[in-house]
Parts: sequence; C-alpha cells; structure tokens
Amino acid sequence: MNDIVDPFCYDCKIRQKSCFNNLNKEDIDLLNSEKVTTYYKKDQTIFHKDRYPTGIYCLFKGKIKISKIGIDGKEQIVRFVLPGQLLGIRALIGGRNYSANATTLEDSIVCFINKLSFFNILDKYPNLTSCMLTMLSQLLEEAENKMTSMAQKPVRERLAETLLFLNNIFESESQSGLQIQHPCISLPREDLANVVGTATEVVIRLLHDFKEENLIMINGRKVTIIDVEKLHQIAKTSN
Repeated sequence: MNDIVDPFCYDCKIRQKSCFNNLNKEDIDLLNSEKVTTYYKKDQTIFHKDRYPTGIYCLFKGKIKISKIGIDGKEQIVRFVLPGQLLGIRALIGGRNYSANATTLEDSIVCFINKLSFFNILDKYPNLTSCMLTMLSQLLEEAENKMTSMAQKPVRERLAETLLFLNNIFESESQSGLQIQHPCISLPREDLANVVGTATEVVIRLLHDFKEENLIMINGRKVTIIDVEKLHQIAKTSN
C-alpha cells in the first residue's frame, strides 16, 4: 500500500459521508494538517482494550472488527467498522479506556485526529454533536438487537441473520465500472462463528446445509448469498 497517497480531507468522498461533512473549508484544511494517516496491513491492531484514547480514528479505506476476549479466552466480535465510520468514539467522549480491541480485516487506511482538535471542532459545530449522538444511538440499538437475537433465536436462525447482515457490509464493489451482482462475504469461519455466537464447527456444518439448500455458494472462505428471501424467512426478519 506504499503507492497510495494520503487522503486530502477537502476532496475526501468518505468525509462527505461522515459526521465531518458540514465543516467549512478553513476547518477542513486545519483538520487535514493535524490528522495523521496510517496504513495498516490485514490483521493489524489499531488499538487495544484498556488503553486510554488520545484521539479519534476515522476509517478511510478497508474494514475493521471491534472485538473482546471472553473469560474463556475466545474472541467475540462486537461490531464491524466501514469507511466513513469512527472508532473509539465512546471511550473518547466518556473519558474511559477502550473496552475492546480494533483489528483490521483487510489492508486499511485510517486517519487519526488528536483529542484537542476533535473537541475544538465538536464545540464549534453543534450538528457534529448531533451526528455523534445519532451514531451512538444506532450502536446501542444494534447491541440490543444482537442481545435479543442471541437470547431468543436458535443457531440456524442466527447464522441466516448474520449472513444477511454481513451481506450488507460486504456490499457490491465496482470492478471496471461494473457492479458485482452478488457480493462475497469474505470472513474466516472462526470470525463468523464469533459473530453468530457458536462454535466454528457448527457454523461450518450449517454453511454446508445452506449450500445444499441452494441458499449460498461457497468458494474457499468466500460465501455468496443467492437466495436472500429464503434466508430472511429462516432468520425471521423482514426483507
């Protein structure tokens, strides 16, 4: 990734989809001069649990998982971060240590904004605060929905629900200007099992069942959904 030029905030299309989209040019230039851009390889850790935040991270390119290690030593994926989304916002605003680890799922580019610069911008733009509150509210809703699913749904339903959720994350990407008809979910089986909340061997068996039922295609670690409607029926979610 050494041939990639640092993203310039003013022209950044990702910024335009983020909470920083309404900044004036002066503040955008200031943000650009003070941010630090870092290139991470796949499986690199961005921050560790219990470390104190010194700023905020914004994902420019790639995918990141936020995870915790349980008392049994197993990893539990809490959520995924996509381009334009922020990392470490709860810890920074709450003045607390990170409660989880942030690790790249693929080669990624991350911009870091120091604490002082971030809070100066936050004070100047009330709509930025509103955006942050909306984002935190969405994270809370996702956590509540996942708790309900884990408590009430059997593993088969949870896997179908997770595949549909990940299908939206690994959405269609452009290849030579054309849209891929069916996005591939590229995730290690262990990570998939962590999201579902079950053993890896159970996920492998159920994926085989879904394949036999012509609901998905499997190519190595890649999973492609071919019957979204049927998976919604299994997951008991609305299409």
